[in-house]
Amino acid sequence: MNSHRIEDLKVWKKSMTLVKEVYLVSTELPVEEKFGLVSQIKRCAVSIPSNIAEGAGRNNKKEFYQFLGIAFGSTYELQTQLQLLVDLNFISDAKIAPIKELLTEIQKMIYSLKESLKL
Repeated sequence: MNSHRIEDLKVWKKSMTLVKEVYLVSTELPVEEKFGLVSQIKRCAVSIPSNIAEGAGRNNKKEFYQFLGIAFGSTYELQTQLQLLVDLNFISDAKIAPIKELLTEIQKMIYSLKESLKL
């Protein structure tokens, strides 16, 4: 297996868009959360395209599959953190609904890509 060009991976592109959206919405969160939940959410969001990219750069399906698994886990971690923002009344559900929808789409895409890599 040759490495993939990340620019050709739709899931990587969508994940990059997700990161941008997370960073934009984080500017609306309480300043006192800068080093708490906001920092965690940003790191988690960045982890998704980063792990997709690292896996794509590997030269075998098994490693790509493993890194997709890490990215997949990060999507669920981010989903939880976004829900915490709503539950803690830091932001409205309506405000982050588009991010949650994009996240769900990315989860489906990663799952499908993982399935295509199974031996």
